[in-house]
Amino acid sequence: MNDSFAPSTCLAAAPAMHMGRRRYGLAALRSLIAEHRKQAYFRFELKRMARDNPHLIDDIGLTKKEVEAEIAKLPFWQR
Repeated sequence: MNDSFAPSTCLAAAPAMHMGRRRYGLAALRSLIAEHRKQAYFRFELKRMARDNPHLIDDIGLTKKEVEAEIAKLPFWQR
């Protein structure tokens, strides 16, 4: 007798192949975008602070190398 409705081994293995793929909900994507924007704003303000008031960099507890490393993460048109 042919069990055409029984799950086959290749169909049962298919979900395991897609387990490594991440799925985000809308709320998770919004929080990722918000976090990215927050980091970009911080880097932009850090660049402005380093240019206008470099003495304040010491007050927030960062070194010049750390500031340069963060500024380097900005897109090339904002550096």
